[in-house]
Amino acid sequence: MAQRGPPARSVGAVLRIGFVGTGLIAWAHGLGLQAMIEAGVIEADVSVVLDRSAPRAQGFAAAHGAEVAGDLGGLVERCDAVWVCTPTAAHRSAVDAALLGRRAIFCEKPLAPDLAGAWSLVDAVVAVGVPAQSGLVLRAAPVFRALRALVASGTLGRPMAATVRDDQYFPIQGTYGSAWRADVSQAGGGCLIEHSIHDVDILRFCLGEAVGVSARTANFSGHEGIEDLATVSISFDSGAEAHLTSVWHNILSRGSTRRIELFCQDGMVWLDDEFRGPLHIETSAGTEARPCPPPAWVEDLPLDRDEVGLAVRAYAEADRAFVDAVVAGRAPEPSLGEALVAHRLVDAAYRSAAAGGVPIAFG
Repeated sequence: MAQRGPPARSVGAVLRIGFVGTGLIAWAHGLGLQAMIEAGVIEADVSVVLDRSAPRAQGFAAAHGAEVAGDLGGLVERCDAVWVCTPTAAHRSAVDAALLGRRAIFCEKPLAPDLAGAWSLVDAVVAVGVPAQSGLVLRAAPVFRALRALVASGTLGRPMAATVRDDQYFPIQGTYGSAWRADVSQAGGGCLIEHSIHDVDILRFCLGEAVGVSARTANFSGHEGIEDLATVSISFDSGAEAHLTSVWHNILSRGSTRRIELFCQDGMVWLDDEFRGPLHIETSAGTEARPCPPPAWVEDLPLDRDEVGLAVRAYAEADRAFVDAVVAGRAPEPSLGEALVAHRLVDAAYRSAAAGGVPIAFG
């Protein structure tokens, strides 16, 4: 039987936040959290951080007025909720420390380097019963919420075919500078698990449950076990079909970029900006560009540089949802269970690719 989680905090209490890992993704979360704190949107404090690089931890701590912990136990003692932003292989140790202290957990994606590890991590969290949310932040992006609502409304007819192109320069360089992403023991794989786990999740978010997967992968860069090309076809219970092309290249002018096209029986919709939109919609009656603005409170956040603010806003919405859920004592969304389904889809794609692209039933 699952154990009861920690008691809900009173709405006026200050939630103490701890960061394990202070790389780029931690900064994306941290900037949004700090902006929400300054704006009075949440009652929280970035209190303590831990990173295997002492200078990096100190820089992050200084920016947030936080302390640097000496180890996981020390971090957990000084916070109420733990943001796990380490390289993938280190997620489990951070999660276990949070569970030992019965702290709420925000765990970045992927949960683990492989499906077995992800399943084990989720089982451990469920057994203890602490609030936990996965880092599938595209679900918080206004454009994907709008796309999901549009599909569900039926105004364009039944969804038929989706095409997703997800590309970015290989993230061991440039702004990302994540050398660990070329190490299969740390990352578990390449562009499919490390980046396009977002894509398979958002396709399921918008189109419903999957029933079959087939895939091919390739390695151009030569990093063992790290694919930099994946093509994945997913069949959905609704009858819709989706095709994903995920690429890591060396075009440094192209950071994370997604283009999505969805054909329905009576119209089609496409988008080029995974955070802001707009949704471009075409029917027999003509075309429109439908704005997908974030909520006013997001627009009003004190983010100094627009180019940073735009990248952070989807994280801010996801982080606020987590903080609000923890304070209110309700289950955060998207749950680790939702992330586990995305892991299962990625695992099915890898198994299909290893077998030469054979279809894999999913359910």
